[in-house]
Amino acid sequence: MTNLRATPRQATSAVAHTAAPPSPDDPLLTFDPVPHVAPRSNSITPDLQRAFIAHLAATGIVAEAARHIGKSLEAIYKLRSRPGSQGFRAAWEAAVDRGVARLEAGALARAIEGEERLVIAGGEVVGTEIRHKDALTMFFLRSRLPQRYGAHAASGALEPGHPAYDALAARLRAEWEDEQRAERMSEENREANRAFFAGLKARWRSEWEAEREAAASGGNGQAGRI
Repeated sequence: MTNLRATPRQATSAVAHTAAPPSPDDPLLTFDPVPHVAPRSNSITPDLQRAFIAHLAATGIVAEAARHIGKSLEAIYKLRSRPGSQGFRAAWEAAVDRGVARLEAGALARAIEGEERLVIAGGEVVGTEIRHKDALTMFFLRSRLPQRYGAHAASGALEPGHPAYDALAARLRAEWEDEQRAERMSEENREANRAFFAGLKARWRSEWEAEREAAASGGNGQAGRI
């Protein structure tokens, strides 16, 4: 693409560039043209159709591509709606997609790199500065990462699978585990554990002593009866 701007830093916009038209062997130009049963002198011939598509791919502007082949917009849209125009319509959409891709690339570059703007003071240019557009940046974030920055995320409707939901759930789970660990290690908990095990040992000791006394008492009684 050829930069047409006087300031190179301002050449990131698709408006600031003119793309080279596709080569004759580009797959974009291999479509089946709209047939003409009885061609007239003002018919949009297959060669003109391909020239239109090539210029549309280079500029992304339908009116300019129509003007390039010397036809009106009305004639171009009539051709598009004629029977047998499926290939022409598909090539048209593909050519526009190329223009949109260039526009997106330029806008993305501006969002990341910013744009150089003149700084004017007292009616004189005193320098330049790089400015970033937050709205443009957010547009790309919402388009490229809709789950994180899109309308669904902005609405606050969190649910499993949503990045913000999953991150919050992981953080709360980690905090809960830390609290449980701290509670188990607390002095109060250790004291309660000691009291529990002391009571358990005392109960077992009491049961063992009762069993020993019963065994001893039973043994003495048996010996007296013999």
